[in-house]
Amino acid sequence: MIRTPLRPLARVLQAREKGENPDHIERENIRLRAEDTRARALNRAEGRLLLLGAAFFTAFAVVGIRMGTLAASVPEEPRSAATGTEISGRRADITDRNGRILATNFSTFSLYAQPKQMVDPKHVATQLATLFPDMNAEDLERRFTDGRSFMWLRKKLSPEQMQSVHDIGDPGLLFGPRDMRLYPNGKLAAHVLGGASFGAEGVHSAEVIGTAGVERAMDARLRDPAQAATPLALSIDLTVQSTMAEVLEAGMVMMNAKGAAGVLLDVHTGEIISMVSLPDFDPNDRPTPLLQGDPGDSPLFNRSLQGVYELGSTAKIFAAAQAMELGLVNPNSMVDANAPMRWGKHKIGEFEGKNYGPLLSVTDVIVKSSNVGTAHLALQIGGERQQAFFKSLGLFDPVPIELTEAPGAGPLIPKRWADIVTITTSYGHGMSVSPMHLASAYAAIANDGVLLPPTLLKRDTIPQGTRVMSQQTAAASASMLRQVVTRGTASFGEVEGYEVGGKTGTADKVKKGGGYDKGKNINTFASIFPASDPQYVLVVTLDEASENTGPKPRRTAGWTTVPVAAEVIRRTAPLLGLRPKIDYPPLNAVSAPKP
Repeated sequence: MIRTPLRPLARVLQAREKGENPDHIERENIRLRAEDTRARALNRAEGRLLLLGAAFFTAFAVVGIRMGTLAASVPEEPRSAATGTEISGRRADITDRNGRILATNFSTFSLYAQPKQMVDPKHVATQLATLFPDMNAEDLERRFTDGRSFMWLRKKLSPEQMQSVHDIGDPGLLFGPRDMRLYPNGKLAAHVLGGASFGAEGVHSAEVIGTAGVERAMDARLRDPAQAATPLALSIDLTVQSTMAEVLEAGMVMMNAKGAAGVLLDVHTGEIISMVSLPDFDPNDRPTPLLQGDPGDSPLFNRSLQGVYELGSTAKIFAAAQAMELGLVNPNSMVDANAPMRWGKHKIGEFEGKNYGPLLSVTDVIVKSSNVGTAHLALQIGGERQQAFFKSLGLFDPVPIELTEAPGAGPLIPKRWADIVTITTSYGHGMSVSPMHLASAYAAIANDGVLLPPTLLKRDTIPQGTRVMSQQTAAASASMLRQVVTRGTASFGEVEGYEVGGKTGTADKVKKGGGYDKGKNINTFASIFPASDPQYVLVVTLDEASENTGPKPRRTAGWTTVPVAAEVIRRTAPLLGLRPKIDYPPLNAVSAPKP
């Protein structure tokens, strides 16, 4: 900047020539310089004020926008700056085939304590013990005062419990939000769903993991964040499941049974419409597994899948079907049925010492449930071919369904397959399978001889099955099963309009030390309906059932399991969309009046 002198020489000389006072020039220049300095200072001050105002406006705008964003967002747990695995409690819902909720998530709170922040540990311990009977006041007080800084008190609280704890008013009692698994239908489909519990836990979240059943078998799918919003649709129909459970529970009481199992299978898709095991449990409050004794006494035991039993005469239809498939016999072929039959040191007899011989047709072997006739069919087939046929029906392997218990529920197969094993397994003794195995094998007969893998998941497409017998053999076998109901051992299984076909099976329970317990039976009825065009297979099993209305107890399946299964069909068939076939008389028919 060029500085202007206060007394410029040229102007001073001019002023003297004109007789003016040169000091006026200096004073004027001083005034002008002061005004210029003041103007520049004012401009600088205004600029600084403007800049400061803009800065304050920007800061307040940022704070306001951030406050608005936080107010409109969902609260989240602060994340630690340290590296670690994020705990996620997200889990997909489970629904039945019609979209009705079977399992979902429910927001709740956990209760934990920071004893060092407590004002009155003794009072807190006393109040908590009053609210929660399973807590001990003295033990709580000891733990509150032993120097620890953190302890869990309850993993989940009801809203009422949370309010009661809040009313204690101690700052050392704190709550943490979390999701828990909720089963709104209680015990219904408990063995299918299994249950869930908490895995990795934090103060403000907890991982929900499957512990049994579908929850554990499909755990990865249910916890997949990409599929968390898409429910897992099961093949189970909630209404049918409820109806079958109700009927089986009533049947247990009426037939004095200690347990029951039922499997309802769609033969054309392989979908399991209902699977029931009684006694059952509430997965919302899953009981503790038995550590000793018979696992079958626990309500957690799934009799439909884990209950591996000798299922008796229900297996006889397999011998007849294989013999027909091999061309050894046809439904009218005559078979030696003269009882008792001797094979080496073994004697094969009929129920209650009966003798249906000397000859029976293959159809009547099934209708009358002849052990001797079935044994002769099995000997014609031979042990090697019999084993191959059983294996093709899936009776040698665990059932491949979506339950975590399935791989460990394999059948019990004899180590050596001698001729006597060929004989006994043909009528359901010496080999043990589950009701689920039996239902799947019967479904192959009902599905024109094609075996489909069973599933608990709703199928959009039907997989390609495996043909295990011809369509003609399957149709002949279904006809035999129908005749068992119309004129055989399952007469109580007739349900008007639904053409039920099936086979009874009564087997003595095996003792732990070997041999059979003659006073304890497993009673089974394996059925198909309608027999003329099979759509469904139903297998019902009762454990140690006894019908006691007569002069002496009746423990066979025909008296115990068959009427229960018939009631299941009577009540579920309409729910499945099956219309009864009723033969009405012609409109112009004339009938005589009743006397």
